[in-house]
Amino acid sequence: MVNKPTRITMEKITNPEEIAKAQAQRKRFDRNSAWLQAHITEVYTRYRGKCICVAGQELFAADSPEEVLALATTAHPEDDGRLLRYIPREKIARIYAN
Repeated sequence: MVNKPTRITMEKITNPEEIAKAQAQRKRFDRNSAWLQAHITEVYTRYRGKCICVAGQELFAADSPEEVLALATTAHPEDDGRLLRYIPREKIARIYAN
């Protein structure tokens, strides 16, 4: 196995239209995230083992990410701030570390 270095390119965006577009997308994401946080207990209890997507502050659930994205995109094609997650089947303690 050969370790090839990963190339990362960073660009500074200064175009006001692109910045406004990104800020609007982030606002949509933040609204979807706030909706999920407000309903987190119900969602995590009911949809274990499923992929979920929040779009237009509405929940969608399916067995695969492709399927749930298709449902959410069909219902809310204008919402590019979708939030996608997989809810693990079992509720167990998880440790995330670098």
